[in-house]
Amino acid sequence: MEAVQAEPKLRHVETDVLIPKMMREKAKELCHEKVHAFNVCCKDSGFLMVIKCREQNAALKECLTVYYRDPVFFEKCKQEYIKEKLEFQRTGIATKNRVQKLPASM
Repeated sequence: MEAVQAEPKLRHVETDVLIPKMMREKAKELCHEKVHAFNVCCKDSGFLMVIKCREQNAALKECLTVYYRDPVFFEKCKQEYIKEKLEFQRTGIATKNRVQKLPASM
């Protein structure tokens, strides 16, 4: 019989700030077409973007909100956060710093 490892206890800041931040970043990637359309509209509209980009802004908000309210998406991000946290505790190297960069002189 396989032993199930208990999920680590998460702090308030992790569940209310860090995991939602991860969700926002991933949701932006998943809604990349809407993010791009909104950015293009804003660049093309200048000061009138508030008026001219309402449609793109509404579409972007709608796409992002689908992910923000999805409990399965939250759980997926939570599990990924826990995995990264445990890996950091094991190695002392943050996920962002783990990717090795090639020297610029190559």
